Amino acid sequence: MDYIHIENLVILAKQGDTNAKERLAQEFSPLILSLSKKPYINSNELPDIQNECYKTLFKCVSLYNTDKHRFVAYATNAIKNSVNHLLRVSVRRTVTEGSCTFSLDGNLENILYSDIDNMDDIILHQSYKVKLITAIESLNYSEKELISYVYFKRYSIKRYAELKGITYSAAINKKTSILNKLKKALNVESKSTYLN
Repeated sequence: MDYIHIENLVILAKQGDTNAKERLAQEFSPLILSLSKKPYINSNELPDIQNECYKTLFKCVSLYNTDKHRFVAYATNAIKNSVNHLLRVSVRRTVTEGSCTFSLDGNLENILYSDIDNMDDIILHQSYKVKLITAIESLNYSEKELISYVYFKRYSIKRYAELKGITYSAAINKKTSILNKLKKALNVESKSTYLN
């Protein structure tokens, strides 16, 4: 951007020259396009965001003091602030008006069908959790220790083998044996059941 050229365009645009306004819009077009593509703003499409940016640009022209000679910085900051404002408003609206909101007015129409579909999965998952806890409780101390160390504390089998002073293959065999014991207790036939 040629700053002196921009300053001259601003002076002409303030005097009402529509051609200068068009050229000013063309000069700021790459910046506006770049800024408007970055954020996802709920319910605002790209042309709406761009229009808001151009509106801000022309508001800057009308408010600008030509003695300052810093229009590019002034307009750029104002346009960025305008996009950020749209983003903040969008986030607030999502929280208060989005699909996650629920109105307690007695109408079941406000409940999303996707939430109802997931209720079966939630109940199944909770039931599975209870069965898993019961199955783990049925293990002896040594077996519980391995399960806790590897699956809950997230250490490796290799580290468990080193800690217990056993070979790596012995630790793997012990883990496999415990998992088979748990599968029997849970009546799990396929690996696709209860992935969570």
